[in-house]
Amino acid sequence: MFTGIIQSIGTIAHISQHQDTAQLQIKTPLTQQLHSPVGASIAVNGVCLTITALKPDGFETETMPETMARTNLGHLTQNAAVNLEPALQANGRLDGHFVQGHVDTTATLITKTAIQNAQVLTFDIDPAFAPYIVEKGSIAIDGVSLTLTAATRTTFSVSLIPHTLEATILGQLQTGDLVNIETDILGKYLQRQQEVLANASN
Repeated sequence: MFTGIIQSIGTIAHISQHQDTAQLQIKTPLTQQLHSPVGASIAVNGVCLTITALKPDGFETETMPETMARTNLGHLTQNAAVNLEPALQANGRLDGHFVQGHVDTTATLITKTAIQNAQVLTFDIDPAFAPYIVEKGSIAIDGVSLTLTAATRTTFSVSLIPHTLEATILGQLQTGDLVNIETDILGKYLQRQQEVLANASN
């Protein structure tokens, strides 16, 4: 479990892809600072992955076909920046919202608009995910916990303060870039409950 509060920006030191899987070596001081062990969970661009090896300057992890199909990790290249967040400790602060690290889909940035001190980002998304995207609801974009400021059947917007732009990779996004999306877990369960109840009444 995560909170969507990014702890560090890491760098892809090496990536090795094999068909629909990949091994990633990520450079960051985060694992040494927090003493994260091999086998611990860490969110990379919002994707919950397992630390498979520790390095003097970071860690290694790997992805499976489901991860490559659902996320933007397959598009990463060497030296690319990634958002990092270690798993939430039981006594930790929940400053964002409950983020599982289970990415639902990807979305594409279509516009960036500066409004005073804020940067409004608008994304295009598959209409199948519209039921889970609610104005003023929560969403995780590349692992960052954010509040939705607008939502339509095919698009949604978020507004970022300068700190978020500096402390995460969202400030580096350009139109056309692909981001990982995890919708709010509450919406998923409510939608599933409605489907089950509807099927039971038929």
